[in-house]
Amino acid sequence: MADALKDTPLKAVQLEALVVMKIIKHCSQVFPTTATGFLVGMDKAATLEVTNSFPFPTIDVPAQDGHHDNNNTASNLAAAAPRAKANVSYQNEMIKKLREVNVDANNTGWYTSANLGNFVNMNMIENQYSYQKELNERTVAIVHDVSRSSQGSLSLRAFRLSPAFMTAYKEQKFTTESLQKSNLRYQDILIELPLHIHNSHLLTSFLHSLPNPVPTPEAQTSQPPTLESLSRTPNPFSPNFNSLNLSIDPFLTQTTDLLLDSIETHHTELNNHQYYQRQLAREQAKITAWQQKRKSENASRALAKQSPLPEDEWQRLFKLPQEPGRLETLLNSRQVEQYARQVDGFTAGVSGKMFAVRGNLLPGAGEG
Repeated sequence: MADALKDTPLKAVQLEALVVMKIIKHCSQVFPTTATGFLVGMDKAATLEVTNSFPFPTIDVPAQDGHHDNNNTASNLAAAAPRAKANVSYQNEMIKKLREVNVDANNTGWYTSANLGNFVNMNMIENQYSYQKELNERTVAIVHDVSRSSQGSLSLRAFRLSPAFMTAYKEQKFTTESLQKSNLRYQDILIELPLHIHNSHLLTSFLHSLPNPVPTPEAQTSQPPTLESLSRTPNPFSPNFNSLNLSIDPFLTQTTDLLLDSIETHHTELNNHQYYQRQLAREQAKITAWQQKRKSENASRALAKQSPLPEDEWQRLFKLPQEPGRLETLLNSRQVEQYARQVDGFTAGVSGKMFAVRGNLLPGAGEG
């Protein structure tokens, strides 16, 4: 049975409503510090059912002087909490206690908070890799974006590392040559799974059994008898004038700033790789010149009937520069794609307003 489950790929993740509320509460309470916790549930064929969640223990950050940021230190410690040895022991102990009371207690993954989609980083990759490699192969990472959710739309996403990236990360081969052979792209790092929120039948029955409040005769709405009474009565369908606000969405501004930072990081990584290529070309030119000189020396020694000098001595004399890893570039490219999609979503409403009033913004734009 277990082998059959392993052969069935995961196609969806199902979260209980209780888990959703616990994740939202935990992430909102510690925001903007990163919040992390572990998930338990049951693996049913192609669906991973998450039935409960628990936050990792809070890490106390010692007081520091004014030259350090305690919030950043706390965020870094919390982001690395899922793979910490103490938290792994805590997680195993919680699973043991849950099994004693006959509750679904299989390890199904972990969750983390994010701010405007900034979750594609080394901490997430290392956490998910440790879960998929050591704890349970069929685990997921749930990402809750607190900033996006504050706009009124719940942001919960489920991710797994792709098999190709798992193999590459295990071998730690992220050179240009290895990436070309494996055809690994930044789009292939994470696999996003559909996520569904589920209520138990008992909770659904309880919600349907709640009595609907019966409106009193005074509260019942009736048609206004005259036009004057209609003007005095507040119209429930009155337009929302906030929709006509032409100011730029602050979330769009923040996301654009983050996108520019990621592009600058990408430019820095590109400069580092170009510097490596220049250093490699210089060393290879020196090696080629040395080999040609050694061949001419051996030719002269052969005419003099002397023993030839070793031609592989360059390996000891010259040291080729080591190519920088391309993993950071892959992750940053994936993060740039994430920010670009968010900017596209934010600009949809702003662009519509701008086109609607372009006649007043640009002289002559409304003519013709």
